[in-house]
Amino acid sequence: MPRCEQVPPAVDTPVDGVVRRLRALDAALPPGDGVAVFNRVYLTVTQTVDRYVDTGRFADPYAAITLDVRFAQRYLDAVDAAARDRRAPACWRPLFQFRRHPGVRPVQFALAGINAHIGHDLALAVVDTCRTLDCAPAELEDEFDTVGDLLVSLEERIREDLMPGPDLLQIADPLTHLLGSWSLERAREAAWTAARALWALRTLPDIAGECTERLDTAVGLAGRMLLTPLAAPPATPPLWN
Repeated sequence: MPRCEQVPPAVDTPVDGVVRRLRALDAALPPGDGVAVFNRVYLTVTQTVDRYVDTGRFADPYAAITLDVRFAQRYLDAVDAAARDRRAPACWRPLFQFRRHPGVRPVQFALAGINAHIGHDLALAVVDTCRTLDCAPAELEDEFDTVGDLLVSLEERIREDLMPGPDLLQIADPLTHLLGSWSLERAREAAWTAARALWALRTLPDIAGECTERLDTAVGLAGRMLLTPLAAPPATPPLWN
């Protein structure tokens, strides 16, 4: 595939349109809603991708824009499905089902959304982009890695912002154990493998469809575990009577 021309920094790109939709969702959703928690995280990610495009951080900005928009559209489609009482992909259902559960902490909502979006949507977005640009996944690897590096760099900040502080370490132990069982880096690696496999199976639609369905189900199961409600923390017992 020929590499595309650079996008001038001043132009309004499709990523800007995604940012506007995410901002509209942020304004419409109650702050404590689990989807709102993830949406704020994703808005930060998308704004950073937009800045990367504007400042020439991508080798092929057009490919990066296409990947980012295809990627975002899968999340936005899931939100639209839930709003219309339609069946969302299995990977997103736990977040929509538990979005108002009082026993689920904000960091769980954030990581469950990231799990759905990276574990399922990213692989399919790579395939969508390859079809749009008539290229193989290998030709998108630089853009995939740049976006993935950005997500990994933000994960630590997300955990720091949404996890209880050190003074609450004792009561946060179950939460720490739960979230330590999931890795964004491993999910990103699995998404790349899944994208390559689905692309290789593109001439076998029945098998590709079955693999996509299994991927969706498996990612949904991981999301359900991430959203395990935690009992209210017990009062700290006195050190002595």
